[in-house]
Amino acid sequence: MTRRLWVLTATAGLVLLSACGSSKSANSDPLLMIPVPASVTVTTGTVAGLGTILTDATGHALYMFPPDAGSQVHCTGACAGTWPPLVIQAGHKPHAGGQVNAADLGVLADPNTGADVVTYGGYPLYRYASDLTPGVANGQNLFSDGGPWYVLRANMQPVTVSPTPTPTHRAAAVAPGSPAPATPRSGGGGS
Repeated sequence: MTRRLWVLTATAGLVLLSACGSSKSANSDPLLMIPVPASVTVTTGTVAGLGTILTDATGHALYMFPPDAGSQVHCTGACAGTWPPLVIQAGHKPHAGGQVNAADLGVLADPNTGADVVTYGGYPLYRYASDLTPGVANGQNLFSDGGPWYVLRANMQPVTVSPTPTPTHRAAAVAPGSPAPATPRSGGGGS
C-alpha cells in the first residue's frame, strides 16, 4: 500500500511539474524568474582592456554569439541560463543610447520566454551570468555552448581579443600572504 501511494504521489507531482513548465509567458523570464521589461536601452560603456563596447542601461557588457548568424537565437535552455538574452516585451522596440545606432537595433522572437530578444546588426544580444558588476566582461572570448562569445563595438564589429588584465586585477589574483606567481624567464632552455 505504501508503494502504491508513493507511485501515485510521484505521478501527480510529475503531471503538475510538466503543466507548470509548458506555460510560456512573454512577461517573465522563466530561467531567471524576473519580469521582462517593456523598455530596454542599448548603450555604450568602457571595459578595461576592451575599450568602448555595447552595454545595457546598467553598464553590463552585451555579447554576441557567432552561431546566431542569420538572425536566429541558438542559445536556448541551459545556455540561456549562462548567457541570458537581452529581452523586451513583444511589440516593444529597444532604445539607443551612447554611440549606438538606433537603425541597427531590432528584435527576434525568443524561444526561451516567448518575449523578444534585442538584436544589434541582426545578432541577438546576451548578458553573461558571471558579469556581476557593471564595467566587466568576464565572458569575453570564451568558448562555450558551441561557439565563442564576443562583446561588440557600436560599429557592429565583434571584439575578438581577450581583455588585458589591469594591475588591480593581477594583484587581486594573489591572496595576501601567498607567494607571487613565478614569472617566465626568457632565453632559458627547456626542461
